Order: sequence, then structure tokens, then C-alpha cells
Amino acid sequence: MTSYHKPDEKTLQGLKDVANKLRINSIKATCASNSGHPTSCCSAAELMSVLFFNTMRYKADDPRNQCNDRFVLSKGHAAPILYAAWAEAGFVKESELLNLRKVDCDLEGHPTPKLAFVDVATGSLGQGLGAASWIQNYYQCPYFLLRLPALCCRYRVYCMMGDGECSEGSVWEAMAFASYYKLDNLVAIMDVNRLGQSEAAPLKHDMETYRKRCEAFGWNTYVVDGHDVEELCKAFWQAQQVKDKPTCIVAKTFKGKGLKNIENLDNWHGKPIPKDRVDDVLKDLQALIQVPNKTLTPKLPKDDTAPADLSVISLPSPPAYKKGEKMATRRAYGVALAKMGEASKRVVALDGDTKNSTFSETFKKAFPDRYIECFIAEQNMVGVAIGCATRDRTVAFASTFAAFFSRAYDQIRMGAISQTNVNLVGSHCGVSIGEDGPSQMALEDLAMFRAIPTCTVFYPSDAVSTERAVELSANTKGICFIRTSRPDTAVLYAPDEKFKVGLAKIVRQSDNDCVTVIGAGITLHEALSAADTLASEGKLKIRVIDPFTIKPLDAVTILASARATGGKIITVEDHYKEGGLGEAVLSAVGKEPGIVVTQLAVTGVPHSGKPQEMLDLFGISAKHIAEAVRQTVAN
Repeated sequence: MTSYHKPDEKTLQGLKDVANKLRINSIKATCASNSGHPTSCCSAAELMSVLFFNTMRYKADDPRNQCNDRFVLSKGHAAPILYAAWAEAGFVKESELLNLRKVDCDLEGHPTPKLAFVDVATGSLGQGLGAASWIQNYYQCPYFLLRLPALCCRYRVYCMMGDGECSEGSVWEAMAFASYYKLDNLVAIMDVNRLGQSEAAPLKHDMETYRKRCEAFGWNTYVVDGHDVEELCKAFWQAQQVKDKPTCIVAKTFKGKGLKNIENLDNWHGKPIPKDRVDDVLKDLQALIQVPNKTLTPKLPKDDTAPADLSVISLPSPPAYKKGEKMATRRAYGVALAKMGEASKRVVALDGDTKNSTFSETFKKAFPDRYIECFIAEQNMVGVAIGCATRDRTVAFASTFAAFFSRAYDQIRMGAISQTNVNLVGSHCGVSIGEDGPSQMALEDLAMFRAIPTCTVFYPSDAVSTERAVELSANTKGICFIRTSRPDTAVLYAPDEKFKVGLAKIVRQSDNDCVTVIGAGITLHEALSAADTLASEGKLKIRVIDPFTIKPLDAVTILASARATGGKIITVEDHYKEGGLGEAVLSAVGKEPGIVVTQLAVTGVPHSGKPQEMLDLFGISAKHIAEAVRQTVAN
């Protein structure tokens, strides 16, 4: 068995010196910006020094190298010490640290992947560990290595958390997940500096309770003095020897460590050192550095990981459906996902214990080695998916009931800041799910995802367009959301129909159309039924549009159709009026004179009932669409 070799005294002193250099540069940076969190940086100085200059293996001149160990700063407000560490490593110019938080500098108040050494954005606390859990991706997890030993890559992932953020439930979702999957390449570091933003953290310095909690979640755990570099060197080495368990290093530290009359005192969170005190503070820290010009060099990684495959992923065969055949779009999603898995080994699927409803189980049956069960922990599932997608190592699809993504909305919005390319798939949308009732009905999801700046929102209305939505999302930058429906609906399109992001389909039209009706999912089929009813009456014909993507919306097609139908548009959606399809259309035509939009949408909180009863009750069924057309024409 490998035995531990204590670093020599020169190395240990070098690590102490680096820690104080990191403190000095964190203070200088926050003073230059007159904002930031220097005391939160100072508690982590020795942890960062030992991690970056004794433990982690990485190429300092190539932070995104696929073989590097990974680091996630979950306590993102301590960003200045992360930047200082990369300056010490030689990647960031030390002078650039003084541009912290300036509008033309990428050294922002909290880390974002605008920086090559940042994989996921942090700052909304409690999220780093979930992403870190699968930045390793399935190639490293012992659970999956049994199936994919040839693809093994052994970089390690380190995630530093603050003690305050450990009050977030998402931290413990991630702890349970990492333990279940035996992620022995994952090391969490808890910087237990006792003090939160406005008062002490709940456990203060009760290190034994931290230990018991981590061990209860199945983690190998070490409690250490977070300012003792020798003790930290040994703990990080020990973590590398442990198999089949993640490791948590619970480090007792002091906020503002090394800062006279500031260390371990209340009311210093998020405050730069006052100008009349900074010179004395820096002088004291400088006096602690014994070898000012000694440089510690990071250890290099093993070149054992292939670069990411960035090629386009295409369906290996066209959709195999016939027009008129009945198929729920949620079931078609499962078929499409399995086909994409056949097309590329980069495709992975995640679910929150709803795989037999979202039909991600189709993928699991075909590719169990690339399926990640996240159980009922949607916040963690989204975080894990974002971790999967880092550096384009995988193309991740995460699915659950669309309503439950609301629980993970903070992770989703942080995913946009992380510039992630993750794909999220929500089934059971709207009142059309029927008897399960309002707790299961997604009626806010379009509004949620439309508000995400990097998000493409797909709303396929049949099995063919669902398969194409999955294919397109796999190759689309940014977050993609695919909204799928529970009821079986007729196939509308031929297998060879072409689909594009932002391009709508006119599924019913004539030269005599009097109104443009826009529906999606179940309401598109209701609109077509309404068109049949009106045509059978022999009086009115309507144009029916399938938008395919709600964001971006095909304003050109909608405007052209509106002009052709006398400026009359009716939108109908299985969603609340606020933020949904109707408001997207209103936004698209708002500057165009002479266009009137009538919105049919769900109003009020629904309840259980049969799907058709619910569509009728909330005025979005075929008979209500037909009546809205009559009234629009009459007016």
C-alpha cells in the first residue's frame, strides 16, 4: 500500500507563503474595486494553496485541458482568491487582479465560464457540489466503470463550499447522490469559518456534528485545521487513496484569518478592508512570507483523456410514424432519445424517478451505462446535468414532469450564466394530463423557460416533430427545453418533414382564411378539430399554425398569416396566460398596426378531472376555439 510522505519543510513553508500571497492579492483586488469578500477569501487561503500547489494536477497554461483536475468554487463570493490562485499559477496577470468587478474585465464578482478555468458559474449558494458530482461524468464513476473500463479517465474533482451554504437542501441532495454512486474521485471541502453574512452559521464550529452528518450521508470524512498546511497535505493525500466513497474535508477555519482586529469578528462579510487600515494589514501579511520569490509549480496531469468529440449528432434513421397514427409526444421523446444514444456515445440521459412517465426508460433499457438516475431531487438533477455538459464532454438530456422544474429554477438560471448546453425535457404539461390534478400540471413552465436568456423552447405537437426537436436540441447551443404532452395525439407530419429552430409550420390554410389560430401540443390538435367543425358548417375557414419553437418564435410566418387573415389572431394554450404562447405572439406582433390577438389560456388553479373535461372547463377545447373564431369574425 502506498505510504504518505510528508512534504519537506521548504515546501511546507512555500505553501504557507503562497497562502499569504493569496490573502494579499485578494485584499488588493477587493480594495481596488471597493467591493467584494476579502474575509471569506482569507479563511480559505491555506486550503487554496495546498489544493492548487500541492494536490491538484493541471496545466497552468491550459486550464481547459481535458486531463486537468477540476475545481468548483461553490462559495462563489470568494472569487478573488480563485483569481489570485490562477495568478500565482501564472495564467492570470497579477496586475489584472486590480480590475476585479470592472465592466471590461472577466474577473467578475462571482466566477463564470467566461474564464477558461471556470466550468460552472457559482454565487447562488448550494449549487456547486451538484455540478461537481458529475463534472467527472460517467466515465469516472465506479458504477459505470464496470461497464466502460476502456473509457476510464481519472482526473479528480474538488469542490469548495462554505459552511453557510450547507443550510441549503441542494447540498445534501448532492451528498446523497455522490455517495450512492460511489464517486471516489470527488472531494468536497467545507470551509467552516463559523460566520455567515448576517450572523454565525447554525453549527458555528461544531466540527463533530459536521463530521457525523457527512458520514451519515456515506462520505469518507476528515476534520482538519484548515490553516495547517501540513495537515491539509495529508488529508488531501488520504482522500486520493479512498475507493468507492467520496471524501469530505471539513476544515475549521476563521473568517478574516491573518487580519488583525478583523479575524473571527462579526460584521465583516462582503466588506473591503478600510483604506486607513489596509496598509497595516498588508504589511503584517507580507512579514509572514519567508521566501518571497519562491514559486511552487502545479503538478502536471496524466495525458489519459481524449479530447471531446464536437461533431454534429443526427438521428440514425427518420421517424418511423405514419400520419394519423396516435402517439404521445412524451413517448416519442423516449424513442428519439434512444436513437440519439445509438448515434453518439456522448449522449447521456438523466431522470428524477419519472422515467416510466417521461419515457427516458427507453434510453435506459438501450444504454444503461449512460443513464443516470437522480431520484426525486430535481435541483440536484439539473445541477448534475450541467456538470455533465461541461467542456462539451457529453450531450445531456434531463427529464421529469415539467411542473417539477420549478423547484430547480435557480439551478436553471445559473445554468444560463454557466453557458451550459444542457437539454431539459418536461412532460405532463397543462390541464390535459387530467385526473392527477393541479400539483402535477405544468402551467408556468413556458414562462419560466422563456425568461432564461440562453434558452430555446421547443413545443412539439406530434411524434415526428418531437424526434426532430430532440435532434435539434442536441446540437443547439445554450439551454434547451422540450415540452412534451401526456395524451396520445395524431401524427401530423411525414417522416421526411424538415424542421428548424424558429421556423413555424402552417398546418391548415386556404385562400379564404378569416382568422389565424396558433396552438401547440394538445391545443394544436384542438385547433385542427375546430377548423374541421367550422368547415363542416360551410361558413368559416381558419389558418392553423404550429409554432414548433416558442422561443425563438417565427414572427415572420405569424405576421404574414395575420395579414392574410385580416389581422385576426387567436392563440390557444394549455398554460397560464402569463408568459406563455399568447404573450410570445403578442410580443412578436406588438409593433404591427391593425393586428388583434385573442388569447385562450388556462385561468385560475385547476383541479382533477378527465382531460377533455379540463380542456372544456378552461375554454381551450375545440368547441371554445370555434366559438372564439365566430366571435372574432363577428366583431
